[in-house]
Amino acid sequence: MADVNRGNRPLSPHLQVYRLPLAAITSIMTRITGHALVAGIVLIAWWLVAAVTSPGAFACADWVVRSWLGFIILTGSMWALWYHLLAGLRHLFYDAGYGLEIRQAERSSQALIAGSVLLAVLTLIIFFAF
Repeated sequence: MADVNRGNRPLSPHLQVYRLPLAAITSIMTRITGHALVAGIVLIAWWLVAAVTSPGAFACADWVVRSWLGFIILTGSMWALWYHLLAGLRHLFYDAGYGLEIRQAERSSQALIAGSVLLAVLTLIIFFAF
């Protein structure tokens, strides 16, 4: 075997040293929110199935949906839905060749985060106001 000097080669950066760009973080979050939406879908589907099953099953499911845990799951799913929708729209622009520059990707990532939080808060305000 060849004598390889491994001591002089640079090491690859790892997550403790290398900071991911915001565009990479938002891309990863798009995948995470897509999977996290399942929690809200399962909760709503359980509530709907319980509604047609029996009054006791519906009372149990309704109690869970109306509890603080159900509120957190449904609110998180609502934010994840807004985030995933806005990320999908941004990806359509990426597919068309727009916004691929580093500066533009950074700004669109910031807009994605701010927009999803703003829309989620607006949805909660509208939901509880009416």
